Amino acid sequence: MTMNETTAPGAVDDVIDAFFAERIARADRLAPSYAALWRRAAEASLGGKRLRPRLLLAAHDALGGGDRVSALTAAAAFELLHTALLLHDDVLDGDLVRRGRPNLAGGFAADALDDGLGGAAASAWGEASGLLAGDVLISAVHALVARLETPARRAVHEIVDDSLFVTAAGEHADVGFGLGAIPASAADIVRMMEQKTASYSFAAPLRAAAAIAEAGPDVDGALHRVGTQLGFLYQLRDDVLGVFGAEERTGKSVLGDLREGKRTLLIAFAEEQPAWRRVRHLFGRRSLEADDAARLRDALLACGAAEEIERLIDEHRGQACRDIEDASLPAPLRRELVALAHRIAERDG
Repeated sequence: MTMNETTAPGAVDDVIDAFFAERIARADRLAPSYAALWRRAAEASLGGKRLRPRLLLAAHDALGGGDRVSALTAAAAFELLHTALLLHDDVLDGDLVRRGRPNLAGGFAADALDDGLGGAAASAWGEASGLLAGDVLISAVHALVARLETPARRAVHEIVDDSLFVTAAGEHADVGFGLGAIPASAADIVRMMEQKTASYSFAAPLRAAAAIAEAGPDVDGALHRVGTQLGFLYQLRDDVLGVFGAEERTGKSVLGDLREGKRTLLIAFAEEQPAWRRVRHLFGRRSLEADDAARLRDALLACGAAEEIERLIDEHRGQACRDIEDASLPAPLRRELVALAHRIAERDG
């Protein structure tokens, strides 16, 4: 298989579906509302690009791995980890929509409102449900990894644990930057981006594939470095799409990052420019409307920040491709990773 596939690997979806069916059946015996939590968690896992499973499976195959069952199970675990972190991210950001539809927190809050609960209580119920759903899915990740029948099981557990540890550092910094609780230089923002996205989305699935394929420490190190670069590139494009993207393609509101006051390199590049200073008071305003968001976007274009980010994306794409070509990896995997770097840099959703 290759990372060029546009649909999710069916066998990975089968593992995920079977896991959710088992958990929903167990939850049904405890409480209807808890079973609803698991059903909505299952729904939250639908509709994604399945980037992490595709990455893990393609790397496993290119490295000559012969344990397809373990690779499929690990791939499903990383998709559940992604879903868990999205659920937590939505709660932290106060978002109620994901992939173009109400997210888990939004669904529980809407149901509570329909049942006559007050607005504040309904919102709290939605947030608590989103938080708990993310918690149980993180536990589910380790439960799935525990099922691996491979000597690499412990190594994959440690890779998951390390990626979560690093990702939490990045998420904590991201929230702190947005609230003004932590000062944020451009270097701080770069470090946050590498921690928040690169570790669990790219480096960890690649390293897990290498562990299952018994590829050795040199390959693990190379994939860690390459994965971090790809993740940084992905987050650069993601930050642009968060402001200038099309909602029908990204599945997220293009007002969210502006309302949140999200500290990105795009904003860091703009901050000292006169065009941005004139509208900076609108940035981070929770009541931000479309017209004022358009003023912020116009300022980011006028001051050159958007152009600077595009230049940075091209620069890092070129560096990532050169480093991939120089890595001690099989030629087919190098080709796949170079192609992935180009798709990440050029994506619109």
